Amino acid sequence: MAVIIVAKNLEVTLLLDFYGDMLTENQRNFLGYYYNDDLSLSEIAQNEGITRQGVRDAVKRAENQLFEMENRLGLAKRFQQVHLGLTEIVACANEINDFNMRNMLSREVNDAVVKIRSIASSLVE
Repeated sequence: MAVIIVAKNLEVTLLLDFYGDMLTENQRNFLGYYYNDDLSLSEIAQNEGITRQGVRDAVKRAENQLFEMENRLGLAKRFQQVHLGLTEIVACANEINDFNMRNMLSREVNDAVVKIRSIASSLVE
């Protein structure tokens, strides 16, 4: 159960990074307090001068909006796919470099590996 909660928290945090600007300022703030600052619903309610139920409703509504935006646009999923692909590309470049160092010692292969790593690194940032 705890793993599921952590996974959801990470997912909401990621979606907030992608789609947070599309939420209202209050929704962004409440999600930020709840997920990033780890405040309880009661603490947020007390700080904002509203009921705990009001905070809960706002958080749930904002979460639903984030998940709906991701279902429609898929930006976070695409980002993760690209990141994984770049990680695999770098791993393959490292394997090619290792093979080159053990066998051929080709300068051209070495230069290509350096270029691949550089491009992949710049795209990850």
